[in-house]
Amino acid sequence: QVQLVESGGGSVQAGGSLRLSCAVSGYTELSYCMGWFRQAPGKEREGVAAISPGGATTDYADSVKGRFTISRDNRKNTVDLQIDSLKPEDTAIYYCAAKRTPCQVVLGSGDYHYWGQGTQVTVSS
Repeated sequence: QVQLVESGGGSVQAGGSLRLSCAVSGYTELSYCMGWFRQAPGKEREGVAAISPGGATTDYADSVKGRFTISRDNRKNTVDLQIDSLKPEDTAIYYCAAKRTPCQVVLGSGDYHYWGQGTQVTVSS
């Protein structure tokens, strides 16, 4: 089994920053594509960032490009999401997810095998 646990969420004023972290445990000797998703109240889940197993390739949703940075440290089995210049519309529950190789770096939620429980991000104006 693979477990994903997010942390780092909280309540922040607009313009502030947060760093979310996803700790991966279990079969961590395997390679995974990783993604960050978010779901706001009353809205569908959307992909915001994705990263390849080695970390060389990334992709971002247009709405977060330039503000969000996804990274991974495979030695520590963590995947982070640095969020800068937070906006109220970023308020959502943020989830990390993993899929085994072979995999493509895409923002869609399809084919992700494992999901974390989510961490709440609230941005006040």
